[in-house]
Amino acid sequence: MAFCTGCSLLCDDIEVDFDGGEVKKTLNLCRKGRAHYDSLGVDRLSSAVDGTAAKIDDCISAAAEILAGAKAPLIFGWGNSTLEAQRVGVELAKKLGSAIDDPSSYSQGIITEKILKGEVPTCTFDDIRNFADVSIFWGDDPSSSHPRHLSRFSYFPRGEKRQRGYEEDREAIVVDVRKSPTAQIAADGFFKVPPGGDPGFAEALMAALGGKIPKVEDKKRVLNLATKLRKAKFGAIFTGMGLAHSTGGDLDWFLSLVGRLNEITRFSVVPSLGEYNTRGFNQTLFDETGHVNSVSFKDGVDHGPEFGIARLLDSCDAVMVMGSDPAAALPASLAKRLAQIPVVAVGAHRTVTSDLARVTIPMAMAGLEARGAALRTDGMKVEFDSLVDSELPADSEVGKRILEAV
Repeated sequence: MAFCTGCSLLCDDIEVDFDGGEVKKTLNLCRKGRAHYDSLGVDRLSSAVDGTAAKIDDCISAAAEILAGAKAPLIFGWGNSTLEAQRVGVELAKKLGSAIDDPSSYSQGIITEKILKGEVPTCTFDDIRNFADVSIFWGDDPSSSHPRHLSRFSYFPRGEKRQRGYEEDREAIVVDVRKSPTAQIAADGFFKVPPGGDPGFAEALMAALGGKIPKVEDKKRVLNLATKLRKAKFGAIFTGMGLAHSTGGDLDWFLSLVGRLNEITRFSVVPSLGEYNTRGFNQTLFDETGHVNSVSFKDGVDHGPEFGIARLLDSCDAVMVMGSDPAAALPASLAKRLAQIPVVAVGAHRTVTSDLARVTIPMAMAGLEARGAALRTDGMKVEFDSLVDSELPADSEVGKRILEAV
């Protein structure tokens, strides 16, 4: 059995046959996982300095020169990198006295940090598969982003106490601004909210949970939903990018709802994180600093939104990106600013970010060409071996060599 590092579910039941490094036959891979495996031979990153092909040793030297010469560097990314590389990344940031950040600073970092601090209850996918009778997907469409989520963990599987699956033992609720593929599966459990309307819906739901008439158009449906949630034995709330972006990062309303539900029954929160080891980076940085993102080591340990990539691009003078593609995810104005800064891009594949970088350093694909460890989106640690041989260095090796060279 092999692992798939195509998303943060880190499925561990993959069977695959290779022929000379090419994928020939697979079992249990979803469409996203199969594309990830097939990418072994597609758009691989090349080593280059200022657009000219160079040896990896020369690229590492050039990267170290850029970072060491910068007054305000930023180390960014890490979601598509192993725990070993992430630990090296934190050490590099400390040595440089730089800021370090990841995409969770503009997505689900707030929720993850609350979970790690013990302020929001959470659980594992095993708990959900075995015991959960209600799953709420809030701003989350795992059918598109994590295709095996519903089939392996949250809705369709038979569990220890939920042996009759979705037909009788499980209920799926979707709260979203559109009828996503997941909402279509949930059918009558879909609640459409307008953009930015999540706090209002949560307020109406809390009113209904308290026996009051909610101030919404369809009062009966919200009252029925409140009844289902009150009767739940064990519920799970899966949060997605839709929730993270719904109210500009103010999630007090969501935390209040989670607290109210846990006064009545038991509900746990599991964020549906994008890159395969986002949770790993958040945990790694949290263990070191007490924060999951947006940290500066310039004068001890400082934390705040001013050290996140969205604000720091106005003042930093060098950026190293490993295992991420911020130029493709950030607003156009920030991507243009990133293009004006010397960038070192370390990754397995060519990206928008690598295309604008001054230095590009290729690395082996974790779980396929290199071994390593990661944390699944529910916080469970997994360790994987390499499946095919590669001459490319692992991400942790690249990080260590840059750390030694600066």
